[in-house]
Amino acid sequence: MDIESLEKEYHQRFQANSEEAARLKSKYNKFSFVRLLVFIVALLACAILGAVTHPGFGVLAFFICMIGFYFFVQWHQAIQKMQTHHEHLSILNQQEERTLQHDYSAYFDGAEFEDAEHPYTVDMDIFGPYSLYQYINRTTSALGKKTLANYLSNIITSTEVVDRHAAIQELSPMLAWRQDLQAIGMGTEDELRFSLALKAWLSQESVIHGIPKYKWAILLVPIISVGGIIAAIFWLPWQIMFLTFLPAIYFLKTTRESIDKLVHQTESVGKILITYSHLLKHIEKQEFTSSKLQTLTVGLTGGGDRDSASSKIKRLSYLIGQLNVRNNVFAIVFNLIGLWDLVWASKLEQWKTEQLSDMATWFDSMGEIEALSSFANLYYNNPDWIFPTVDVYASLEGKSIGHPLLHRSKRICNDFTCPTDGHIKLVTGSNMAGKSTFLRTVGLNIILACIGSPVCAERMRLPMLQVYSSMRTQDALHESTSSFYAELKRLKFIIAAVEKGDRIFFLLDEILKGTNSKDRHTGSKALIKQLIKNKGAGIIATHDLELGSLESEYNGAIENLCMEVRVEGGKLFFDYTLDKGVSQSFNATILMQNMGIQIDDLD
Repeated sequence: MDIESLEKEYHQRFQANSEEAARLKSKYNKFSFVRLLVFIVALLACAILGAVTHPGFGVLAFFICMIGFYFFVQWHQAIQKMQTHHEHLSILNQQEERTLQHDYSAYFDGAEFEDAEHPYTVDMDIFGPYSLYQYINRTTSALGKKTLANYLSNIITSTEVVDRHAAIQELSPMLAWRQDLQAIGMGTEDELRFSLALKAWLSQESVIHGIPKYKWAILLVPIISVGGIIAAIFWLPWQIMFLTFLPAIYFLKTTRESIDKLVHQTESVGKILITYSHLLKHIEKQEFTSSKLQTLTVGLTGGGDRDSASSKIKRLSYLIGQLNVRNNVFAIVFNLIGLWDLVWASKLEQWKTEQLSDMATWFDSMGEIEALSSFANLYYNNPDWIFPTVDVYASLEGKSIGHPLLHRSKRICNDFTCPTDGHIKLVTGSNMAGKSTFLRTVGLNIILACIGSPVCAERMRLPMLQVYSSMRTQDALHESTSSFYAELKRLKFIIAAVEKGDRIFFLLDEILKGTNSKDRHTGSKALIKQLIKNKGAGIIATHDLELGSLESEYNGAIENLCMEVRVEGGKLFFDYTLDKGVSQSFNATILMQNMGIQIDDLD
């Protein structure tokens, strides 16, 4: 499918869902009036029936009407839920239209996952505004967002790469299913801290359930309290009734601290768990064929609807909601008569005991499927991208490799081949020639390839590689560290990784730029020599043209490449294409003049 067809499809889906949402809204509003009218008419009819016949018939008719009215309300609320769902779908398709025009600012950018110490995420624009994460992200749950961040931060085995390829290819054409999954989670105020609080609770031992004295208290205290009330009504002085509440007061007081902690850890996730339940139910209803997706979903369905992960998570949300009734003004009555706090805390802990071993797996599966769905959407929106071949014996080979985050109309693609065992490409070029962009182009596509994603290329073949980069080193005031020292620390980090021999592919941009030209040249030569000695492979972009002489000294271990700029009539023309050799073009003075800086003519 070409881009024009994609734009048309998303626009049609946007219009269709907008119209359906408007229709459902009108239907909901109309029946809101009907609902009120039905309630008033039913109430009057029951009152009249009781007055002309017998009050008992009126009461009976009222209860029957209320049962019917309950189902009517449920049906009415379902209309509103479906309206909201179509509104979300409308928004999603409008956002996808904009994404095709390279405006993807509406999506969560994952800036909170950025790690300055990571081998590549800062330099490669993995997280933050207009990052690779933001471009790919179609997750809605905090667990899905975290899983996607993990995907983009860690390479995997070649076997897992193949499994992810199959999963993404299966999910990619399932546009309606993927968007329904995304729409279900929209609007939920989910944050990772909620899941962490729930995880903390899951790791703790039970404080109520399974403890004999609380088990007997839950059984006997309500009998004592209710018995005291009955006795006070019929034959004992009413003051005696308060004595029967003392056991309840004792157990409520001695467990208050423990239950307060339990509520603190669980109350924030009650509504979120309902959304998780809906997400899991949507996943459970779909049958998959790829081994990866089958593995992720095999533990969700159980032996039926009641045993499914979605129903059990819904049950957990219900239990949390019942425990939170303690915040109600009438909770004191429920507690004195029936030990409400202890009853529902025990039920909640019983659920944890029974489901603890499975719950982490359910959430992991949900997060992974959201992440895989995001990559499937990436592939759907970029039908010209391909799945690379991962081969342990291969060199890095790419045909028409392009930067994934550049609009296709502005993207310049290059062919690139590089051995991955003791080989360095030295890329020279003038300012703004595209050297840094080229390094990120190669780096991003290696990262995508080694996490199981499609890549922005016509063809790509490579072994599993770990990208390490040094492109954006900055000073750290909190450490009293200059930018030059920060760069040295980064280079030491990369050298240590190369020395371990873990198939590192490094990307270095203007190394040692914080010192004078002589020191920079001497230091750069020493660094290159050490990297070659340790069988390192990668790309070094530099303005130091003298480093080009190293090519003849290292017997094929170093190759000079360049990105040239043409100057015609005092104007600069950039083609951003990769050529062999050392750059011969210069443009700094022209750029300065174009910025209004006066440059004196020198002989």
